[in-house]
Amino acid sequence: MDGTVRIYEVGPRDGLQNERGVIPVADKVRLVSALMRAGLSDIEVGSFVSPKWVPQMADTPEVLSRLDYSGGHNFATLVPNMKGWDGFLAATAGLPRIPGEVAVFISASEGFSKANLNCSIAESIERAAPVVAAAIDRGVVVRGYVSCVTDCPFDGQVPPEAVAQAVAALRALAPMQVSLGDTIGHGTPDRVARMIDAVSDVAPVDALAGHFHDTGGRALANVEAALQAGVRCFDSAVGGLGGCPYAPGAPGNLGTEALVARLEDLGISTGLDQAALAEAGRLAKTMRAQA
Repeated sequence: MDGTVRIYEVGPRDGLQNERGVIPVADKVRLVSALMRAGLSDIEVGSFVSPKWVPQMADTPEVLSRLDYSGGHNFATLVPNMKGWDGFLAATAGLPRIPGEVAVFISASEGFSKANLNCSIAESIERAAPVVAAAIDRGVVVRGYVSCVTDCPFDGQVPPEAVAQAVAALRALAPMQVSLGDTIGHGTPDRVARMIDAVSDVAPVDALAGHFHDTGGRALANVEAALQAGVRCFDSAVGGLGGCPYAPGAPGNLGTEALVARLEDLGISTGLDQAALAEAGRLAKTMRAQA
């Protein structure tokens, strides 16, 4: 297998949001800088969500104010609703440029949507729609996340058709890239392949990304199944940080170091400096230990 793959680093947001303690802003910026030195261009750095529910992300505006914008990196943030969009606008008003993409998210399962977003899937689309419209109006790129693409901690196995419906609903708002999240890490390669096959009926494969948790130890096998299906973008978190605070049994994302090593073994170029990436991973683990 050859070609290139885009790595979308989610550790500073999806990783750190699940830590018990709040990481100091200076340490978050150090981590992002270390990831940049490793060659990562797409780095999710924070979110504009309620500090009541995710206090670890309350300092996202300050993080954005301290980043180095000279390299043209995509510093992405999660913006789930219009209150979050207003926060994004306020935080980015004085920056040298728009920092990067904003992401909206929904679930493929009703149980997880109600537990995580306190609304139905249809209602979550209604919340996302004005954010997407506002972002497009400002020339901001939008990315979509769909959770529970194989299994839900509340509803059990999720039919591939339900995932396809969720992806279609997001892309009806805008032709965005959609990241497919195995939120609790229960997916298997054959089920991942069937899910992507169903989704490919409603979205081009090159508009999809894989986001696999390693709870069941199958994240890399699921990456290979997605590669075989044509997916060429994968989310990962340096040091295996994170998981989902609303998904019982989801302790960690696929580690970026492990993902890159496997891809390189398969003959797929990532363009990343593995030594610098390992250093970023050590920093991430130190931050976790101190949280």
